[in-house]
This record gives sequence, C-alpha cells and structure tokens, in this order.
Amino acid sequence: MTETTWLHEHFEKAGSSIGFRVTRKLDEVQSPFQHIEIYESTDWGNVMLIDGAMMLTTRDNFLYHEMMSHPALFTHADPKRVVIIGGGDCGTLREVLRHPGVEQAVQCDIDEQVTRMAEKYFPELCEANGDPRAELLWNDGIAYMANCAPGSVDIVIVDSTDPVGPAEGLFNQAFFESCHRALKDDGILVQQSESPLVLLDLIKEMRAEMGKAGFASFQTLPFPQPCYPTGWWSCTMAKKAAGADFGFREADARAKSFPTAYYSADLHKGAQALPPFVAAALAAG
Repeated sequence: MTETTWLHEHFEKAGSSIGFRVTRKLDEVQSPFQHIEIYESTDWGNVMLIDGAMMLTTRDNFLYHEMMSHPALFTHADPKRVVIIGGGDCGTLREVLRHPGVEQAVQCDIDEQVTRMAEKYFPELCEANGDPRAELLWNDGIAYMANCAPGSVDIVIVDSTDPVGPAEGLFNQAFFESCHRALKDDGILVQQSESPLVLLDLIKEMRAEMGKAGFASFQTLPFPQPCYPTGWWSCTMAKKAAGADFGFREADARAKSFPTAYYSADLHKGAQALPPFVAAALAAG
C-alpha cells in the first residue's frame, strides 16, 4: 500500500492552513527565481507548490483559469490582442485561446521552469501552447509591459503569485501605469486579487494603486478556489473610463463555442453581486 502523508501550507495572515493528502513528491527544482515542487495527491491529482505556497491542483485549477479569462474576454467588445503576465502554468493562456476572435496571446512569465513543470505534470493546461496565435516569453513581465507600444493591447491579465518575491512589483502604481499606457482606450486590466475574506485591505490597496495609475472603474469578482488560503479568491478588472460599464456580452457567453466547467453567463452575472461586506469595504475605498 502506498504511504500517505499530509502536505500543508500555513497562512500566517489568516491564522489558518490548507492541506492535501499526498502519496509522494514527483519532482522539484530550484530555478533562479523560486523553488518549485510537484506532489501526487490521493484525491486532487497533482499539486504544484512555489516557495511553499499552493499554486494549483489538477482537480480545481479550472475555477481560477476560467475566471481569470472569460469574464474579461466577454466584457470586452472585441478582444484581439491579449497579454498574460505570469501564468507560467499556461492554463489561462489555454482559456484565452478558446475565444476564436483572439488573434494573438502573449504570455510573459519570468520563470521558464514553471512552464516546463506544467508541460510534464499538467499537460492538459498546455494544450494551446502550440497554437499559432500563442507567443510564450520567459522574461520580466514588468519590463515587458513597460516596453509595450502605447494603445497596442486589448486585455492585460496579471496571473501572478502572491505579492511577494518575483511578483511583488506586479501590484504597484508603476506597473499599473505601464498597463494603462499599453491598453487601448477600451482595454481591460485583470489582476488576481487574493481572498476577499481575509485580504480585503490588499484588494482595496491594489485598486487604489490602479487608480493612481489612471484606471477609474473597477469590478471585483469572487470565486471559490479550494487550494488557496480560505478557499475563496477573486479577480479584479479595471477600465480607464470613469463610470465604465462592466456589462458583458451575455448572448455571446451563452452561445460560446467551447466548453467550460465553471464559467457561464449566469455564473458571471452572479459573481457581479458582491456580498454586502465586500461591497461596503470596496465602496469605502
């Protein structure tokens, strides 16, 4: 019988931890940027950790990847050029390229080893890597956005780890200013925005930094994510215009030509209705 043990991530800010029952460590590598580990679990498929933090599991990654991509792509009128900063596991790239109207999707992650591990242990996430519309870069995403031509991008998706280490610079005014400049007037910025249950202050601070960079309208969408602290996560969309409408192309979402496991038009509408405590905190700035 295979020996099992429990793998835990302790989350100091919430005084809690999350864990999975695992059978063995499949692989690990110390890249120039971070420590990546892969475990085999009894019930959640493979599990990836980066610097001790849960990144994804086979079983629940669809929740995050679908919500980081489809709400923004169906909110934009006609997205053709998408840039993903981070996203090295390639799941968000796969979801973006399900949209036939997308002409180019650039993924820029600082750490090639994340993608190599995903190719080996989460191959289903990398199915679109060979799509001719995909461009995979392993560079500094902050520098990439700073060098983007003004008004050249429809959607920027910041699929980053927590705001520490290599991702720390992806949550501040300077980076958001680069995104603002690169986006067209009707462009959308999407940032993973942590747990609304225990990190509301971080969401407020992030939206404030986006505001300083020139973004004037925001929408935060919560969704479940069992492998992340508290099991409840969010993404935040930002637009340049004040009072911008975050209505989405509901008819197109209902008639989409590709399958999804979590995202739907009805789910999108439901996610727009924030719990009162989150709505009140964000309204208070």
